[in-house]
Amino acid sequence: MFSRRLARGFTLIELMIVVAIIAIIASLAMYNYGRYAFRTRRADGREMLMRVAASEERYFTNFNVYTNNLTAAPPAGLGYVNNQSDNKNYTITIALSNGNASYTLTATPNGAQATDTCGALTITDTGVKLPSGSPGNNGSCW
Repeated sequence: MFSRRLARGFTLIELMIVVAIIAIIASLAMYNYGRYAFRTRRADGREMLMRVAASEERYFTNFNVYTNNLTAAPPAGLGYVNNQSDNKNYTITIALSNGNASYTLTATPNGAQATDTCGALTITDTGVKLPSGSPGNNGSCW
């Protein structure tokens, strides 16, 4: 039959072991969620850079030069509302060179994204994509 020990319940040591295991699992989950959040916010900056790069190429097709004016209405600029990505995680800047015949777009992280290991994301008119930092163990920057 049943022994008396099983009928009495759990000891304090057994309960503390269970609490410790749950705490370890929760800390791993929070760490992985934080890494996931950086990667998802990084997609916001990449998407904005690609959208601005496409706009720059359309502008070049029409005027045979690139523009560094992101917010002015066409034909003076690209016509964006502001220089922020959709979720305000990145600020976009445009640097022109070679007599406005080439550009480098830079997405600088803001707010909670500022501590991302990738740092600023860049893309050039030739399609070169670079992070300013090291991706570390948090996925590729691009």
